[in-house]
Amino acid sequence: MDRIRIKGGNELNGVIPISGAKNAALPLMIASLLTDDTLTLENVPHLADVEQLIRILGNHGVDISVNGRRERQGESYARTIHFTCRNIVDTTAPYELVSKMRASFWVIGPLLAREGQARVSLPGGCAIGTRPVDLFIEGLKALGAEIEIDSGYINATAPKGGLIGARYVFPKVSVGATHVLMMAATRARGTTVIGNAAREPEVVDLATCLNAMGAKISGAGTSTITIEGVSTLSGARHRVLPDRIETGTYAMAVAMTGGDVTLEGTDGALLETALEAIRRAGAEITKTESGLRVVRNGGGIKPVDVVTDPFPGFPTDLQAQFMGLMTKSSGVSHITETIFENRFMHVQELARLGARISLSGQTAKIEGVPKLKGAPVMATDLRASVSLVIAGLAAEGETMVSRVYHLDRGFERLEEKLTRCGAIVERVSE
Repeated sequence: MDRIRIKGGNELNGVIPISGAKNAALPLMIASLLTDDTLTLENVPHLADVEQLIRILGNHGVDISVNGRRERQGESYARTIHFTCRNIVDTTAPYELVSKMRASFWVIGPLLAREGQARVSLPGGCAIGTRPVDLFIEGLKALGAEIEIDSGYINATAPKGGLIGARYVFPKVSVGATHVLMMAATRARGTTVIGNAAREPEVVDLATCLNAMGAKISGAGTSTITIEGVSTLSGARHRVLPDRIETGTYAMAVAMTGGDVTLEGTDGALLETALEAIRRAGAEITKTESGLRVVRNGGGIKPVDVVTDPFPGFPTDLQAQFMGLMTKSSGVSHITETIFENRFMHVQELARLGARISLSGQTAKIEGVPKLKGAPVMATDLRASVSLVIAGLAAEGETMVSRVYHLDRGFERLEEKLTRCGAIVERVSE
């Protein structure tokens, strides 16, 4: 099992290319189930989650071809992948595939819309809370689906003639459920109105792609999305938006270590709330022609309080990284997690590096320390794993991060990107 060894203390200087967003690529890939034409996606990152979803889509009958080419910008691989699903050969998404990644559950929407039936295992993924699927189920029921849960599977059946447009208001904002209901509604009869919809950029990206395929979606990016159902969708070509979580992560790494780094190919509008928090912590962040420039020279890290919230609030997927940054602040900061009930598992690992963190319910109190010291630590989930990397970059001595398969799910070529900016980071295979 691979580990990552970090020798801390070096500033970061140079250029880091930002990859395509994992959280956008996954629903876009699943949308290929909605058409028998070819959907071509550009700027798809090479990640474990993407590879797992490729296997899952292949199980349903999607023919997939990959063109990898080296792009000059940042010397980063940006893959173009073609998805063609002439016929859906299996409407079952089995446990052995779905249990490894929660997003794979989202195939239920397109399968139900196109084939009128779906049998999908209850999902897996990071252990950061229960994350129930009741929002998905109730939304699909509103479109006329009959759903029952049997032996760990959800069996869904559309009414004769297909799903029926309806109005449904989510009791709680859910990005995944918004993706699923929006995809299902594209081929429903009549008009669907989704209330209290997620406003994340990844939802907008999916709507843009679906509209290019012939869907009629308006309001994406607001809390009310309207979909006029169509009988068929065509193929399209779409470029995956840049990864705002990767952008914020590397910006925090620079704020932690000091230095001057340009994040190429990204867009600050995708994470304005997070960037403002990083600025308050002491980093200078400016827009450039190619992306964002992040600089922290001289002054220390200032304490900043944040509360996670759905977009446009502070992303829960940057909470662990920001906690890593605050461990070396010059005072006391507080981070309140409102999205997931069990997303502080990285606290005990940061403590192994010398961090002072105490928990009270869903709020973490971080008392900044003048220095961290390297130690063996263990990743517990995708975002927690990179918070340990951020802390390790500024710690004295050597930090060894185990269970880095979590990292491989969401960060493309992390060691290479950091090393090219002066960090001492290497992957160690046992």
